[in-house]
Amino acid sequence: MTDSTPAAADEAAQNAELQKAVIVGMQPGQPGHVLDEAVRFARLLSAPLVVVHVDVTRFVTYEDPDGYVHSAPIDLNLDAGVAEFEEVQREASAALDRAGITWTARQLVGDPALAIKQLANKLDAQLIVIGTRKRGIGESIREFFTGSVAARLAHRQHRSILVVPQGEQVPDDQKDIWTE
Repeated sequence: MTDSTPAAADEAAQNAELQKAVIVGMQPGQPGHVLDEAVRFARLLSAPLVVVHVDVTRFVTYEDPDGYVHSAPIDLNLDAGVAEFEEVQREASAALDRAGITWTARQLVGDPALAIKQLANKLDAQLIVIGTRKRGIGESIREFFTGSVAARLAHRQHRSILVVPQGEQVPDDQKDIWTE
């Protein structure tokens, strides 16, 4: 199964099929081994896989009683989040089409930790898989203001979280992890 964010009428039926899923957070250009680990655990748990991308340029305005989420953009560049989700879908499809597992892709909006938590609750997910953040000054500033997604998930819900290293290892003798 490879579809995008479902319409309100289809979401409940799709959520029923995805119960006990493994959820993996993805960003465009993310190293493939994060998705590989999610696939490995989905197989081990005999669970479907839900690939999620969180569009942080949009925020939730309200949620209908049936669970459909309405959102609005933070800025007027609506194409940025759509393009990123399409890229995530292409990357996931290339890696998963022959993986032999049930999977789907969803785009969420708003705060990544809260959006992933809400989806995990809807699906009664067994596991959440995310990659560590990229090294760089932009990511350091973002994390300073918003905090680590992994840490925020770990403190705001009860599911297990697998945090997969994304990049090169930092030498033990290097004092600062993010030098850029």
